[in-house]
Amino acid sequence: MPGTWQPLTNQPPFQACTMLLLTDGSVFCNGYQSVQCWKLVPDQDGSYVNGAWTRLADMLTTRLYYASAVLADGRVFVAGGEYSTSGGDTTDCEIYDPVLNRWTSLAPPAGWTAVGDAPCCVLPDGRLILGSISSTATAIFDPATDTFSAGPNKADTSSEETWTLLPDGTVLAAECSNHPQAEKYVSATNTWVSAGTVPADLVQGYSIEIGPALLLPDGRVFCAGATGATDLYTPPSSPTATGTWTSGPTFPVDGTGQPREAKDTPGVLLPNGRVLVTVGPGVDGFNNGATFYEYDPLANSLTQVPTPANAGGNPYNMRMLLVPSGQVLVSASSGDVEVYTPDGDPEEDWRPTILSVPHVIRNKQTYQLTGTQLNGLSQACSYGDDATMATNFPIVKLRSNANGKEYFCRTFDHSTMAVATGGTAVTTHFKVPFNVPKGPADLVVIANGIASEPVDVTVVPWRLNFPVNEGLVNNIIGSLADGPLWVLGPNGPIPVDPGWGELTTEAKAAWAQLIESARKIERLGETAAQRQVADKAVEQKLIAKEPTRGKAKDSLQPA
Repeated sequence: MPGTWQPLTNQPPFQACTMLLLTDGSVFCNGYQSVQCWKLVPDQDGSYVNGAWTRLADMLTTRLYYASAVLADGRVFVAGGEYSTSGGDTTDCEIYDPVLNRWTSLAPPAGWTAVGDAPCCVLPDGRLILGSISSTATAIFDPATDTFSAGPNKADTSSEETWTLLPDGTVLAAECSNHPQAEKYVSATNTWVSAGTVPADLVQGYSIEIGPALLLPDGRVFCAGATGATDLYTPPSSPTATGTWTSGPTFPVDGTGQPREAKDTPGVLLPNGRVLVTVGPGVDGFNNGATFYEYDPLANSLTQVPTPANAGGNPYNMRMLLVPSGQVLVSASSGDVEVYTPDGDPEEDWRPTILSVPHVIRNKQTYQLTGTQLNGLSQACSYGDDATMATNFPIVKLRSNANGKEYFCRTFDHSTMAVATGGTAVTTHFKVPFNVPKGPADLVVIANGIASEPVDVTVVPWRLNFPVNEGLVNNIIGSLADGPLWVLGPNGPIPVDPGWGELTTEAKAAWAQLIESARKIERLGETAAQRQVADKAVEQKLIAKEPTRGKAKDSLQPA
C-alpha cells in the first residue's frame, strides 16, 4: 500500500531547501539561495508534523546546490555552491557548530579553483571525501583538524555524480563524464578502482545528469537514472573487486508518452525497505511537475504513489529527508513542506540494538551507549551532487513515564560512520537534556527512522550545590544545555541572543568556567572533609592519651 501525505502544521516562514538531520533529532534547513538557516524542532510528542521553527545563525556565504554532511561530532559541513554571492562554483567552505550556533569559515582544498555542486561522502572513520567538478582530483577533509588534504585521483571528473557508501567501506559512483562506466573509492587503500559498466545507461548524455542511488537492506544499490532507467549493483566479496550489475525496471512514460526521468531528483530508503523516489516529466526531465514512485526490491517493481501538494515546480528543487519518526520531509524550495508517512514496518533484524547503557542517568550529563547497527543499514537519503543529506548515525530519544512526553538527546562522537555494521559493537555518546523530568523513562536509539527496543532508565536531577541563590543558579546553568543562555544583569537574569557573536561565546565560556570552578570547589570540599575527619581522629587519640600521661607524672611525685 502507498503511504499518505500531510502538510506541516507550522509551515516554514522561508523558502525551505536543503535539509539535514541534526543529531539532537531536529532538522536543519537552509533557505533557497539564501544565508538563512532554520531548525524544525519536533514537539514533545515527537511529532515533526506539529514541530516548530527556530531561526539559526546565518551562513557566511549564500549558496545553492552544494556539498553538505553531518559529521560524527554533530557539526554540519558545507562546501561550494553552484550559485553563490561569491561567484559561480564557489570554493567557499564553512562548518556549523549547533551547540554554539556559529559558522566558521574553512580553507578549501589547496589549488582548487571550483567546488560548486561537488559530491561528497562521510567515510567510516569520520573523514569526508570531496570530488572535484573540473578535474579528476579528490580531497579528504579531516574533522579533527578542520583541514583538507589531497585525495587520490579518480578515472573521471566528479561532476554531477552520485556517491553511495557501501558496507565494505567503499564509495560507489556511476561515472557521469565517462558513462556508462562506474568506479569505487576504497577507503582501506585510499584508491579508486573500477566498478564495471552499468547495463542500462543512467546518465543523460547532453546534461550528464543522474539520479539518486541508495543502498538497500539486502546489500544491493538501487540507482535511478536521468534516462528513466534503473540499475542494481551487487558489491563483491572483496572491496577491490568489480562487483556485478543488473538492469532494474524503467519508469513508466507520462500521459503524453514522454519518459519520466530521475534527473537531479531525491530518493529515500523507507523503514519498510522500499525506496521513495521523485521523477520529472518530459524529455528534458527539468519540466515542472514531479511524480513519486516506490521501488519494491522484492518484486523489482515501481509503483506510483500519490503526489504531495508542493510538487508542482521543478523536480530538481525538491529535497527529501528521512526523520526519526520514520516519515519523510519533502521540501520544494518554497514555503510548503509536506510529510510522507509510509505504510508497513521494518524487519525486526533491521533494528538497532542496545547492548549497554547506564540505567541511571542524570540531567545535563553525557553517557556512552553501546549497541549494534546504530548507524542503520544505509545512508538512507540521496540526491547526488547538489544535496548530500545522509542520516547514517544514531539518534537517542527518551520517553518520560512522568508525563508521557518525548525528549531527544544530542548524540556525538560516534565510533563509526559506516553503514550496515551487523553484529559489530559500536558506540555513541549522548547528553541528557536538562528538562527531562526525574523518574522512570524509556530510552531508544533510532537509525534511519527505525527504533530499537526500549531500555528502562531512571532520570535523576543534576544540581550544582552552590550556596548563593541555588535555585536561580541551577535554573540558569540548566538552561545552558537546552534553553536560552543567561547572564546576570543589574536587575536580574538577561537572556543572551544566539546571534550576539562574541558576547554569546564569552558568556558560554564564563559559565563553563563557573561550573568547572564550582565542581573543583566541591572536589576540594570532599578532600577538606576527609582531612577534617582525619584531624579529628588524631585529636581524639591525643585526648585519649592525656589522662595516662597525667597519672604517670603523679606517680613520680614524692609520697
